[in-house]
Amino acid sequence: MANRPDNLIPVSMAVLLHVALFASMFAAFDWARPAPITPMAIHATLVTEIPEVAAPPVVEKKTDPDPTPEPEPEPVVEEPPPEPDNSEELRRAAENAKREQEALIEKERLERIRQQQEADRKRKAREEADRKKAEEERKERERQEAERKREEDVKRQREENERRRREMEAEERATEIESEERRLAANNSPAMAAYQFAIAQRIRRFWSMPASAGADTVCVVTVRQLANGEIVGVNILSCNGDDAVKRSVEAAVNLSSPLPQPSDPDLFRPLLELTLRPEQQN
Repeated sequence: MANRPDNLIPVSMAVLLHVALFASMFAAFDWARPAPITPMAIHATLVTEIPEVAAPPVVEKKTDPDPTPEPEPEPVVEEPPPEPDNSEELRRAAENAKREQEALIEKERLERIRQQQEADRKRKAREEADRKKAEEERKERERQEAERKREEDVKRQREENERRRREMEAEERATEIESEERRLAANNSPAMAAYQFAIAQRIRRFWSMPASAGADTVCVVTVRQLANGEIVGVNILSCNGDDAVKRSVEAAVNLSSPLPQPSDPDLFRPLLELTLRPEQQN
C-alpha cells in the first residue's frame, strides 16, 4: 500500500528527484538566457582618446560675440538579443516528468494489486488448509466413534456368545447328567441284563471254540457297534488262551453282526465290553 512505511521512502526519493530535476533545468535555462538590459538615461561626456601627434599650428579664430554651445551626443544603447524559444523543450520535459509520475503511480497501483492478490491467495490457502484440517478432524471423530461402536458391538456380541455358551454347556451338562443317570439306572435294570444276555447268546451261536481252549479260558473283548447293531470293530482286551482261541473269539463277534436291539433306546451302548467263557457256550 502507498501509506506503508516501506513505500514512503521510495516515493519521497522519487519526488525529491523530480524537484531537483526541475530546479536544475530552470537554473540551466536562466544561466543560458542573457540578462535583459534595461535602458537607462545616462548623462556623460564622451571622451575620445587622441593619439599624441604634433600640435597643428594655432589658427586664431574670430571670436563670436555670442557663442552657442553645441549639444552633447546621445549615448548609443545596444538592443538585447531576442530570447530563445525553449517552450517546446519545457513542454517535453514536463510531459516526460508527468509520464514518469504516472508510471510510478501505475507501478504502485500494480504493486498494491499484486500485494492484495498475494494476500487473497494466502488467505484462501489458509482457509483451504483450515477446511481440510476440520474435515480430517471430523472424519477422525467419525472413525473413532465408529470404532467405539464396533468395539461395543463386539463386546456385546462376545458377552452374548459367552452367555449362550454357558447356557448350552449347562444344558449339555444337565443332559449328560440325566443320560448318565438313566444309563446307570439302566445298567442295573433287568432290561439291561436281558439286552446283554441276548448279545452274549448271539455271539455264542457263532463261536467255534478250538481244541486248545481249556475250561478256565476267559476272554474280555470290546465291541463297537452302530445304532442299527452293525459291528464295526472288535478288540480283545485280555485272553488267557492262545492265538487260535483269540481268532475264534474275533470270528464269532464279527459273524454275530448285526447285534440285537434293546427294548429301551436308553440301553443302547455304541461300545460294549463282553466277557466270554467256554462254559457259557452250548
